[in-house]
Amino acid sequence: MAEITIAGIMRAGAYSPNHIGNDTAIFNGTAEELRKRGCLVNVYSEEQFNKNGVDEPIIMAMCREQESISRLQQLEDQGRLVINSGYGIENCTRERMTRILLGNGIPYPDSLIVNTNENIKPMLHEAGFTSCWIKRGDFHAMHKEDVSYVRHADEAQEVLQEYFYRGINRAVINVHLVGDLIKFYGIRDTDYFYWFYPLDAGHSKYGWEAVNGVSRGLPFDLSHLKEICNRAAEELNVVVYGGDCIVDEDGTVRIIDFNDWPSFAPCRNEAAPHIAKAIIAAIKNHAQ
Repeated sequence: MAEITIAGIMRAGAYSPNHIGNDTAIFNGTAEELRKRGCLVNVYSEEQFNKNGVDEPIIMAMCREQESISRLQQLEDQGRLVINSGYGIENCTRERMTRILLGNGIPYPDSLIVNTNENIKPMLHEAGFTSCWIKRGDFHAMHKEDVSYVRHADEAQEVLQEYFYRGINRAVINVHLVGDLIKFYGIRDTDYFYWFYPLDAGHSKYGWEAVNGVSRGLPFDLSHLKEICNRAAEELNVVVYGGDCIVDEDGTVRIIDFNDWPSFAPCRNEAAPHIAKAIIAAIKNHAQ
């Protein structure tokens, strides 16, 4: 494996809100596991990548900046292997993700995609939405205010107007789902999958987990959850993923968020070797 040289592109701190240390830890852990397997891994910041590029034929990417994503896509088009794909990272931005998941029949909340300067109250009434979530549609969440829980249409209109004033032109509105909130981490086309109740475990990025409250332990089909997560990863074109879902009282599971390469914070020591193995398997397939 000594001939395998990999460029590791770290995530800029602005795109790791409240999780800079955790994101760095899973990235470094995966790089170390690849080195144990004989790979040479050279690490770059997003700033270094955007300024100077990289020469390595394989790229391990946690990038989130728009310039970084464009550069990754250009390198993929030239034949380099990138994990996660720049196209997959872009697909995990909110509007694209919503369109892809709903368009492929993956269980997801009823949603509206709107311009932030629109009068949305008639749309919410027609859709039957009361409590709902408003999320910036153009990019990944960088601040707590990029995801907002609202309880009625007047509040939703006020939040959307704030988004408009902040220069956010598009938003996704998801109907609020009542049930147990579950956070999950996985690696596409492998057996590795980890889930837990984030509020019960004290795991939070912005504190929104409290809206659904402490879990009730509602029963659900774990194999079905794994199946829909793997399908979502395939449709979004990501290998290393994580996200959130809601289990309602009858056991229905719906994904409410899906992310490219999250922190794996509660399980990173276990996950890092599996991510490294998946990268090496992708390298072998790419070479063939």
